[in-house]
Amino acid sequence: MSVLLDKKTPVDGMQAQLNIASRAAARFNVAKLAPPNFCNTTHRSRCLAQLRSKNNGLEKYIFLNGLKERDPSMFYSLLYDNMPEMVPILYTPTVGDACKNYSHIWRRPEGLYVSIGDKGRIREVLSTWPNLREARIAVVTDGSRILGLGDLGANGLPISIGKLDLYIAGAGVRPTSTVPICLDLGTSTKEYLDDPFYIGVRRPRPDVAEMDEFMQEFMEAMKEVFPNLLVQFEDFSTDNAFRYLDMFRDKYRCFNDDIQGTGAVVLSGFMNAARLASAASGRPLSEHRILFFGAGSAGTGVAKQLLSFFKFLGLSEEEAKKQIWTVDSKGLIAAGRQGLQEHKKFFARTDYEGPPLTNLVDIINYVKPTALLGLSTIRNAFNKDVITAMSAHNERPIIFPLSNPVAMSEVDYEEAVEWTNGKVIFASGSPYASVTRNAKTYEPGQGNNMYIFPGIGLGTLLSRASRVTDSMVEQASIALATSLDEEESAASLVYPRLDRIRDISAQIALTVIRASQNANVDNSPNLRHVTDNVLLSHIKEQMWHPQTSAELNKL
Repeated sequence: MSVLLDKKTPVDGMQAQLNIASRAAARFNVAKLAPPNFCNTTHRSRCLAQLRSKNNGLEKYIFLNGLKERDPSMFYSLLYDNMPEMVPILYTPTVGDACKNYSHIWRRPEGLYVSIGDKGRIREVLSTWPNLREARIAVVTDGSRILGLGDLGANGLPISIGKLDLYIAGAGVRPTSTVPICLDLGTSTKEYLDDPFYIGVRRPRPDVAEMDEFMQEFMEAMKEVFPNLLVQFEDFSTDNAFRYLDMFRDKYRCFNDDIQGTGAVVLSGFMNAARLASAASGRPLSEHRILFFGAGSAGTGVAKQLLSFFKFLGLSEEEAKKQIWTVDSKGLIAAGRQGLQEHKKFFARTDYEGPPLTNLVDIINYVKPTALLGLSTIRNAFNKDVITAMSAHNERPIIFPLSNPVAMSEVDYEEAVEWTNGKVIFASGSPYASVTRNAKTYEPGQGNNMYIFPGIGLGTLLSRASRVTDSMVEQASIALATSLDEEESAASLVYPRLDRIRDISAQIALTVIRASQNANVDNSPNLRHVTDNVLLSHIKEQMWHPQTSAELNKL
């Protein structure tokens, strides 16, 4: 049996009844109650027109959420065919608004909540999930650091739902094999504790000891209840993100998207950006200097992943570390600073002993970086003076404002193009439109994790890997970097276009499977001795596809 399950595999309990009822209702409605000239192709166009008639992103999100409940086949078919339009609604940036307002727009259960009050009986709670046999991948958040929006508590569930929609659309993971989970552990945000509509438990977040006990029980229960499950941790607070990745990565099949996924996708884009910048300047690739503005879990995770860029070029880890500088709210991070958080010590500079450097322009003029990466969630942190300083040191400055959503972006694309006279090499975390300046159109890159995590998940599932290794993530990044087609390369893009995501995910899955085999963590021996072409065909055959318009018309 395929790890993604055959289409004929039955589902369990309540979900089976819901699916049967939904299909029966669909057939009855179309056959008995639809207008005489009903045509599903026309209805697809009608659904798109209704979506586009909504006045703002949140209304569009609510509409699509309702469509998924009423007609999941139509929802996934539309998503598959219109990803560039619909992904920004279901994922960043609109999902941030959905999370902030989730207690007020909640309509029905959409995922699994595991509460701090469930400690001692978590296994029992997990066992209530209707699709136990089919479950293959879970996205788990505790809502403590949603995008750049902070502690949203139980309102964070749409993050898990949105990520899993991208697994379905981007990698062909079957919808019934996905498990969105929010750990309802309280919130430190008074606004939600005082909100009469808040859907979560009304208590402060647990201390370290209580949290550790909960997470240990949760992960043990997950392995017992869902033995075939891959767990993706999402939007945990910085300290907990590193803590639980380190605690669980060698014991369970899991990874952290904010640390490893973000790191991998940025490494991929940086590989291509560095080549473009070096071609313009003549600077050797090994001499690139990277400045990180933001040193939380995402920033530190990305910085560690970018060590691989220099190590690929033959530098040692210590030599690679010397090419990376980090900045937080107090300025350039130096080893002599008192009270430095543990995760910031790795990149703390030991070669700077002067007075604290707190102004970003001053730091740029001191470091003279070729690349400036933003993971700070500080809107407009890269102002004109900052971009001008980067341009003064580089023929083609690399500017990656990676904070999500757009409201937290360090600089907008149009400004970056204007302030560099079109020379910027740009990638953002959230989508931006192309910019036309002096009769030339500039196309931005989007360093979005959805390029990487669906392929990592698909490859991990198909290989039945016992754990997700660093080499699997690293090889996924290389596969993404080399996935540009001729047209995209000619346009000097750093990421491929989103409409090719399924082919990209298949290529990433192939490299992940090979990396798992090389690390001896795979458990699919039948895939070890096939050629890459045969393996790629197998991967694509395993991808689930939504029903076509013709199939829908037969209902």
